[in-house]
Amino acid sequence: MRQNPQRRAALLDAAIEVLAREGSRGLTLRAVDAEAAVPTGTASNYFANRAQLLVQILHRTRERLVPEPADLAGPFDTRVLLGRLLERMRRERSVHIAMLELRLEGLRRPELQAELAVFQSAELEANIDWHMEAGLPGDRQGVVLVYLAMLGLIVDDLTAPAMLEAHPVEGLIETMVERLLPQKSAD
Repeated sequence: MRQNPQRRAALLDAAIEVLAREGSRGLTLRAVDAEAAVPTGTASNYFANRAQLLVQILHRTRERLVPEPADLAGPFDTRVLLGRLLERMRRERSVHIAMLELRLEGLRRPELQAELAVFQSAELEANIDWHMEAGLPGDRQGVVLVYLAMLGLIVDDLTAPAMLEAHPVEGLIETMVERLLPQKSAD
């Protein structure tokens, strides 16, 4: 297998675009080659098979979705942080849609589902730990509830944005934070 990290990243970025645009059925090594504008067979030099490609796409989505340091600049306000998260998802729309496609593909591929479970559990735990260490309001369960609520909001924002037109997202985020991550009383 080839080891050029820049080429591998470019191929994975191309795979993300194919997966987001064409779905799992359209994701082939040839389609990745075409999207990356490289000679046919290049992707097969980097990925032994489609299953390996899917797992590496999963990890590349994480690299692409890591917040910029400016997005995590304090002082911390949960509403602002969640708004930045939504903006980042909108900017990286294809990455998030590819992640949704990976979740669906995981239903048909137990080995991918196992990888997804480990990956997503680690991500959730890291987010909970960061939230608690930052001293933001709420407890662990509240952070999980916000995660689940934001995931639903993001999925709808990406897939059926017209549905949310009657419900301004900023207000939804504000209410979500107030109800799920209440400030501790000063008793």
